[in-house]
Amino acid sequence: MLEMIAQVNGVINNFVWGVPMLVLLVGTGILMTCLTKVFQLSHFRFWMKHTLGSIFTDKHITKHTGEDDRSISQFQSLCTALAATIGTGNIVGVASALAAGGPGAIFWMWIVAFFGMMTNYSENVLGIYYRRKNSEGEWCGGAMYYLRDGLGSKKGCKQIGAFLAVLFSSFCLLASFGIGNMSQVNSIAGNMKSAFGIPTVVTGVVLMVMAGLVIIGGIKRIASVTEKLVPFMAIIYVVGTLIVFIANIDQAGAVFTAIFKGAFGMKAACGGIVGSGVKMAVTWGMKRGVFSNEAGLGSSVMVHSSSNVKEPVRQGMWGIFEVFADTMIVCTLTAFTVLSSGLVDLETGKVIAESEGSALVGEAFATLFGSAGPAFIAFAILLFAFSTVLGWSHYGTKAFEYLFGTKAIIVYRLIFIVFIFCGATMSLDLAWDLSDTFNGLMAIPNLIGVISLSPIVMRITSNYVKRHMKGESVEPMLSAFEDENV
Repeated sequence: MLEMIAQVNGVINNFVWGVPMLVLLVGTGILMTCLTKVFQLSHFRFWMKHTLGSIFTDKHITKHTGEDDRSISQFQSLCTALAATIGTGNIVGVASALAAGGPGAIFWMWIVAFFGMMTNYSENVLGIYYRRKNSEGEWCGGAMYYLRDGLGSKKGCKQIGAFLAVLFSSFCLLASFGIGNMSQVNSIAGNMKSAFGIPTVVTGVVLMVMAGLVIIGGIKRIASVTEKLVPFMAIIYVVGTLIVFIANIDQAGAVFTAIFKGAFGMKAACGGIVGSGVKMAVTWGMKRGVFSNEAGLGSSVMVHSSSNVKEPVRQGMWGIFEVFADTMIVCTLTAFTVLSSGLVDLETGKVIAESEGSALVGEAFATLFGSAGPAFIAFAILLFAFSTVLGWSHYGTKAFEYLFGTKAIIVYRLIFIVFIFCGATMSLDLAWDLSDTFNGLMAIPNLIGVISLSPIVMRITSNYVKRHMKGESVEPMLSAFEDENV
């Protein structure tokens, strides 16, 4: 049965992640970059000041909402979104990209992230602009809402908007069990077994209980956990990778050279012909980049929309920072750690170590920390993947709520918790393949929505720039609905 699923999934996966999909993903980012006048660069200091900088200077950014308020703070929304994006993709995904696409894959991961910043920005702007409150007083936003109420409001597009909204929700629901559950838990279980000899069944049961205690409590409990977990795990991992890279700083020049040569076929990746090497570098760099930062999937917007912020652009800037932190910082440091450790032949791009996946990163740490290296990576995988499970449980909850109503949410949460155990014992390859497939399918309706509503994003951005950067007095664009965001 599993073999048949794998074969069918392979066919779908090859179709979904073909050249058209990669062109659509990057093309959308390029479009939004142009329409917003390269916002991620032209206003770099501004969005950094109002994201990372504001955490330390503006108490309203981190201030918790009251018990009766079902929204969460801007900082909590960022941490929950990062909890979902900073996962095994930052360790296993990067290692897989290096093994399959060579060092050049990292360059294409950067390209996806650069343009993906504005895709994620646009998703969040639309998410805030078209969000509504449910019967429980909780914000509901995401691709399904801007497809239904945004695209659907255009002349002759009501039915297609509603159809795409259901399609996105269905794919998101499936993706929550793949990218957000089974693949993450599978990585935890595998690492716990190899590093500490803990049986996968035991890991599965423990994770079920731990996740269940958080997930059943809803978004406010998830956010309260992730705002403590994410900064801790990110700082610990970044410090670890920096220590390894600094210890091998003499390899920095060779690492950068290998990345750029591999990206453009100046050296044949993995010993293959140049054309094939470039294709593998582009494909794996983009696939793993999207898997890591999720820009274009329309996933993180569902938690960003739960923020107590009123300005769509303000939350959009958190989306830029999210991709920047995930890929430009965490993924890059993982890649540099592996490439500078001597485990990859920088001339040919071939991995000369016998390890793969997270074990490859663990071996890179072992070159400096000895046996503590793999243990450190196992611990990092545990934190990264577990936080991803928590974040994606909320995404799946919102998709399920859109399809079946608010009162049915508890059914989804219970099923999601059970699938955690299934993920602990599933084949790793199948879990990752399913994740890639669901990612791609989920992106299609979302990107249609972003592209069709790009003029709205441009107008909202221009409106914000005039008010907050140029000091002009114009009517703010905060919501598509008069009764919201007031």
